[in-house]
Amino acid sequence: MKRLNLMILSLVLASMFVSCNYLDIDKYFSDEIKIDSVFANKRNAEAYVWGIASEFNDEGSYLQNADTPGTYATDECFTMNETLHGYNGLRLVLNEINANATYTFGDVWTKGYRAIRRANTVFARIDEAWDLEPVDRAELLAVTRFMRAYAYYKMWLNFGPLILIGDEEMPSNLELADYDRARATNDETVEYICSELEEAAKYLPVTRPLAEFGRPTKGAAYGLIARIRLYHASPLWNGGDVAKRCFGNWYRSTDGVPYVNTKEEDNSRWALAAAAAKRVMDMTNGGAPMYKLYTVASTTESTKYTWEDGSVNYLPEGVTSDPSFYESWPEGAADIDHLRSYNEIFTGEAIMQTNPEYVWGRQSSTLRDNTQMCFPIKSGGWCAMALTQKMIDGFRMVDGRQKDDSSDKYPYSTEGFTSGAKTFSGYRLNSGVYNMYVNREMRFYANVGFSERFWPMESCTDSGDKNKTIVYYYSNENGRQNSPVDYTPTGYINVKFIHREDAWTGTNARRMNKAYAIIRYADILLMYAEALSNLDQEYTVTLGDQEYTVSRDTEEIKYAFNQVRHRAGLPGLSDAEVADHETFQPILEQERMIELLCENHRYFDVRRWGIYEREENIPIQGMNIDGDKDTFYQVVVPNTSRIGARLVHKKLYLLPIPLAEVRRLPSCDQNPGWED
Repeated sequence: MKRLNLMILSLVLASMFVSCNYLDIDKYFSDEIKIDSVFANKRNAEAYVWGIASEFNDEGSYLQNADTPGTYATDECFTMNETLHGYNGLRLVLNEINANATYTFGDVWTKGYRAIRRANTVFARIDEAWDLEPVDRAELLAVTRFMRAYAYYKMWLNFGPLILIGDEEMPSNLELADYDRARATNDETVEYICSELEEAAKYLPVTRPLAEFGRPTKGAAYGLIARIRLYHASPLWNGGDVAKRCFGNWYRSTDGVPYVNTKEEDNSRWALAAAAAKRVMDMTNGGAPMYKLYTVASTTESTKYTWEDGSVNYLPEGVTSDPSFYESWPEGAADIDHLRSYNEIFTGEAIMQTNPEYVWGRQSSTLRDNTQMCFPIKSGGWCAMALTQKMIDGFRMVDGRQKDDSSDKYPYSTEGFTSGAKTFSGYRLNSGVYNMYVNREMRFYANVGFSERFWPMESCTDSGDKNKTIVYYYSNENGRQNSPVDYTPTGYINVKFIHREDAWTGTNARRMNKAYAIIRYADILLMYAEALSNLDQEYTVTLGDQEYTVSRDTEEIKYAFNQVRHRAGLPGLSDAEVADHETFQPILEQERMIELLCENHRYFDVRRWGIYEREENIPIQGMNIDGDKDTFYQVVVPNTSRIGARLVHKKLYLLPIPLAEVRRLPSCDQNPGWED
């Protein structure tokens, strides 16, 4: 009878007012009906807490139906596939998204506040679980606090300043006006999220059993803090010209307070960001470093430094800019396999549960399934994830030089083709490959699918479905002539997550399981280098209960940055490159663009640096897909109106809050540019 009465009550109340999605009152009633049983014991309480995670999409789904606009909303990739297939980042840049009721990213707002409300229910009622031991209770509350902070973090990335609910367990019987809240300022939002993560970290475990891979740890909390602190210190949110240009006229309607401080830069924020990254770097487990870059040892014992025979176990000759380059890893780049060390992080070859580079990661079935976007049409794929020429040109030569400053020994050439095949680290570089793709750094071969590339697809047992050379020339079976949508508009494909055994057609075709690194140690190292470079003096800051003293120490910058470079087989920074921030910043921007390619970072990087409009206004280019081999290898703007329709607009620094929310909550202001 009690259950029936509550069901009737929920229907009556639901008809009395339109609920606010940010509190998800509609769902409150169905939860309230069973809430007594939820907290009747430890087992049910734990299940309810872990169920909060169901409000978060698979983080590896940043291509389709994602929580963030992702790669297709950047200059990294483009696709000709229909946007109705969930390519919401593409819909954003094609101006197909607004703030109305069908708004695609609106469920991030709804789900985020649903997770927050569920977390607050845990805080209010956890003590009802009579058999919950104090230690278990502390960890369960830490997990709840982490997930609540993570919900805020995911919304903050998209929407900026948020409505902060605190620990309030919103009653279900208030008038609509009682749910009205104004948004906090951006600084208040950031401080709240970071303080919640700091509190959660106190009781989160340092490690978890292999079976619990993906659940939050102390390192996950510290890593998120490092990223938030870095973003908060960046020009978009930290005063100065960029903040003024984007948010100079954005004030809270309830009291006239600016949402973003645009008066002057607070350089101490970079100190907090540097300290937060260093804290992750300093974490240990059993006396050993908790996190480090994933590497695979070289199998050669040769001491020769040459790339002439195609082996990546040898380093290129003639590098003088980095005195430590020829030393053994990690001081230098010797004795590791640079292609495998980078490539295996993503393909599924490295054991995800024990990969030391994952500060926080999770197995992602979506990421595995989305490799189909990258496969050729005649091999069961969609040819959808097309890298742009800007990304291709961003990869350095094997000796670390830029392509426009290549050496005589490792030249960059836009003429002719290779005359013979060679193999390195299990990778086959075919004969007949365009010379533009020769002598490039190892991350190029891990990321880029180009015409005449060799595709193993080794899980197939049918000879006709494996060991294929794929081209994208117009009249080829994988070219534009054969499909109106399933072709690459640039002549390139992203292959970052494709294992040599992965296949979509043929007998016994299968795909390796993939993991998505929500926070990768290489990112932490680059965060640290960036934050240090921005410092204008020595600072002493406090994180948790520990003090950190940081300054623009060029040796520290090189220590962090060079690990990423050396792992890729490239020389580290010269003294001149790190001498001042203005010189180093574009080097850092290029390094993040390449190291973190198609990992859902560039969308946020170009915005926080304030270079979004500059970078996105550069026309997308690629090979001439309307030509066959004799005319294909020309850099052109693809012949498609879709690329020309891409929107670059200041309003795209943030996503719109769902229109229904703004209408129901008079105190909740819309994001700039989305008011209409």
